[in-house]
Amino acid sequence: MNKSLMLPALPWWRVPIVWLVIAGPAVVVVAGTITFAIAWRGGDVPLLKAPQPRAEAMSPATQARNHVVAPRAPR
Repeated sequence: MNKSLMLPALPWWRVPIVWLVIAGPAVVVVAGTITFAIAWRGGDVPLLKAPQPRAEAMSPATQARNHVVAPRAPR
């Protein structure tokens, strides 16, 4: 075999594609840890009683809902 065509074997940390393979899952683990910390420290306080919406605030939604489900008049 021709010795000039053989390349010396590189250690794994010198191969660039290895760092791309390692970086993907590492970024996901770091992002997940940061997301968990934000959720743990900044959680909302539970309400003791749910607020009741006012009837006049719901009237546009009720009218739109009723308009959509109303049967059409025969032509």
